[in-house]
Amino acid sequence: MAATKAGSTRPDIATLAGILLAVGGIVGGLLLEKGNIKDIAQYTAALIVGAGTAGAVLVACSMKSVIAALVQLKDIFFERVSDPAPLIEEIIVYATKARKQGIVSLEQEAARISDPFLRKAVNLAVDGTDLDELKSMMELEIDQAEHHAEEGAKVFESGGGYAPTIGIIGAVLGLIQVMKNLANIAEVGHGIAVAFVATVYGVALANIFLLPAATKIRARAAAESRRHELALEGVIGIVEGLNPKLIRSKLEAYLAGAKVVTNAETSRQAAA
Repeated sequence: MAATKAGSTRPDIATLAGILLAVGGIVGGLLLEKGNIKDIAQYTAALIVGAGTAGAVLVACSMKSVIAALVQLKDIFFERVSDPAPLIEEIIVYATKARKQGIVSLEQEAARISDPFLRKAVNLAVDGTDLDELKSMMELEIDQAEHHAEEGAKVFESGGGYAPTIGIIGAVLGLIQVMKNLANIAEVGHGIAVAFVATVYGVALANIFLLPAATKIRARAAAESRRHELALEGVIGIVEGLNPKLIRSKLEAYLAGAKVVTNAETSRQAAA
């Protein structure tokens, strides 16, 4: 039997296309208005917004949370292959064998399970762990994974809140420099335009990347939790000695739910 490739990943086309579309639309609009890319290419504004936002996030969040968020960057640009159908088929194979030969017969199978969550649950079942205790332990693991993901999401969300304000600070600093040169009226208008670039950077950073990143991390965590709940439900059915057909019927509810969630996310991304 082929192992479920729970850990395999692929580039998230939605994230990459979304960033390119947003940046392209903004720059394209600027060019259509007869602007110039040089008008918004200000490294000083980028430094103020980038460093200022990073500093504010470090003040607001613990270093542990910031590191967790940096690790979760991969979850923004890459998505795990999480089709529940192969996982269901894998569980049904175990359920069929356990029903015929007893749950202890899964001891060797458990060592070859690629999904860490399912492997742990099956090992606990083979070891004769009380069903309530098994369920409690695995649900705690699900909760801890969700909590870890939420920590990272809050870091990006925090940055999304601070970036626009840091951008305003950058604009004010630019205006201070403009006010020093009021004697040269010809340069005042240009100077004011340049000063507001920091505001653009702050708002764009927050709304194109930081806030959407927090949302995507939470979506990834929710999908992973659904997968884990499916695996746990299957193992519980095996321990209870349920008919594999009944286990399949219960698990296919998750399969239908995954399709509904996928369709809803697709529609939401299209609307955005």
